[in-house]
Amino acid sequence: MVANALSFVVGDYVVYPKHGVGRVVELQSQEIAGAKLELYVLRFEKERMTLRVPTNKAESVGMRKLSSNATLQEALLTLKGRPRIKRTMWSRRAQEYEAKINSGDLVSIAEVVRDLFRADDQPEQSYSERQIFEAAPAVSPVSWARWKPPTSAARRTRSSISCARRRKPTPS
Repeated sequence: MVANALSFVVGDYVVYPKHGVGRVVELQSQEIAGAKLELYVLRFEKERMTLRVPTNKAESVGMRKLSSNATLQEALLTLKGRPRIKRTMWSRRAQEYEAKINSGDLVSIAEVVRDLFRADDQPEQSYSERQIFEAAPAVSPVSWARWKPPTSAARRTRSSISCARRRKPTPS
């Protein structure tokens, strides 16, 4: 197998930024275009999808192990905080939000969820805000830290955000 900084074994749960939590189901060796590749075969149950990732590309695509409890606690604390809406053009904020989501960093994703979350008694989101909010894996702060079923992870995430529902956003 190719030596790299990340090594996963069959049965490990991993986070793939664009798809969430998956499980390494197999390590494969394939010859593609004359080059021999070692691949992680990932299974994403929620999406009923199988993905093959070259072992030497795992780190560059953002694949990582599940987060620690300390990172989970920091993300939950971020969710409980006041939304911080920057007074910049929406297009610039949208780029920043998408960069945070694509980073795969738990705390950054929690910031996006916190900032774009709207309670029932708050003004409705614009179409583009709603699109970005839905792109942010809202249950990720819990399910990405330790593999939990999405429903229990969503409940815990919603309960963390509910503390901030009645607060006004803090301009930055």
